[in-house]
Amino acid sequence: MCHGCKCLIGPSMLASDLSCMADEAKKVIAGGADYLHLDVMDGHFVPNITWGPPVIKHLRKHCPDIFFDCHMMVSNPEQWVQEIKDAGGDQYTFHLEAARDPAGLIEQIKAIGMRVGMALRPGTPIEDALPWVDSVDVVLVMTVEPGFGGQKFMADMMPKVAYLRAKCPEKDIEVDGGLGPATVDAAARAGANMIVAGSSVFNSEVPAKVIAALRRSVEKLGNGKSEEELTQLPS
Repeated sequence: MCHGCKCLIGPSMLASDLSCMADEAKKVIAGGADYLHLDVMDGHFVPNITWGPPVIKHLRKHCPDIFFDCHMMVSNPEQWVQEIKDAGGDQYTFHLEAARDPAGLIEQIKAIGMRVGMALRPGTPIEDALPWVDSVDVVLVMTVEPGFGGQKFMADMMPKVAYLRAKCPEKDIEVDGGLGPATVDAAARAGANMIVAGSSVFNSEVPAKVIAALRRSVEKLGNGKSEEELTQLPS
């Protein structure tokens, strides 16, 4: 799944009706989702607990062909790499803030055949990520504080996205938090091509319409800044 700057929409299963998670997943896949975003929270790195490898493994049985982006909001990301792979994960997105040895973790993930994502909390400066940006497949810029769904989109994270896009024109750049038809334009203009959307998709009576609206925005406005505008953005 090396898509460069192709637009990809990934509904966040955290916002689904978890009593029928498989049915919810199938609904958004039928509605045009490109991948599923699976938030693994351990109650330590973030103040919430969601699910782990067993849930991912069972969901995989119902969704054999969809790409699983496993967003690891955990305090010891090195511990779970093999288990997530065995459960059916396709991408292992770790938080830079939790990694003891980012370079070693990146190699660990690559060695077992998963794509590598690196996530940044809102308070983490983009400079902290630059040493590893070229080594990962995806950079995830959090547009809410990680740990809970349904939060308000933080538009002030867009300079991070635009700076990364200017430096890495072929890199997959993902945004997660508060994304919906009312906020996606800002992310699209900044250069994000992977859009994680939870509440806006699952709270809709017709998820396919929301997914289509998100895709239209990215395809129309993606990379819309001029070079002059990008060079004026903070590093």
